Amino acid sequence: MLEIIRQPWPWYVAGPLIGLTVPALLLLGNKSFGISSSLRHMCAACLPANIPFFQYNWKREAWNLFFVAGIFIGGFVGANLLANPDAFQVAPATREALQTLGITDFSGLMPADLFDFANLFSLKGLIFFVLGGFMVGFGTRWAGGCTSGHAIMGLSNLQWPSLVATCCFMVGGFAMTHLILPFLLKLI
Repeated sequence: MLEIIRQPWPWYVAGPLIGLTVPALLLLGNKSFGISSSLRHMCAACLPANIPFFQYNWKREAWNLFFVAGIFIGGFVGANLLANPDAFQVAPATREALQTLGITDFSGLMPADLFDFANLFSLKGLIFFVLGGFMVGFGTRWAGGCTSGHAIMGLSNLQWPSLVATCCFMVGGFAMTHLILPFLLKLI
């Protein structure tokens, strides 16, 4: 049983399991799936200032904080206790394309050439961590939700704004990967 959990699951198993969280949340408690709202709930709980955005009954949404804590604990257990001993599989064409950009370390889930702790206090870290984090946060707030909320919950509810947001997320990701990232890696 442990070997089954330790191996990567194919998309046709993992995808439906993720997709089934939507009707389960709706049927069990009329709850919407999304992660970005949990940051708002944490801020409302920890910063009782007179900021109108944080003045609401966050305790009604405390389930979301437990859900996010479960994701964090599950990620920790998966990465540390159930880690797949095999090397990460990267398609040869992708590996070759990344190597032309100077990304050569494929030993972890994220390339250490970009996401190493040593890069945190460098220009590369400023751009990738601080500026990138700001852009993700700003985009999430501007779009009224994160990728998981729009792409999983919104699309399953046939919401037109979620379709537009998901398409924009994808276009932005493709543009970043193919246009901006190569420029940044050559610049830094």
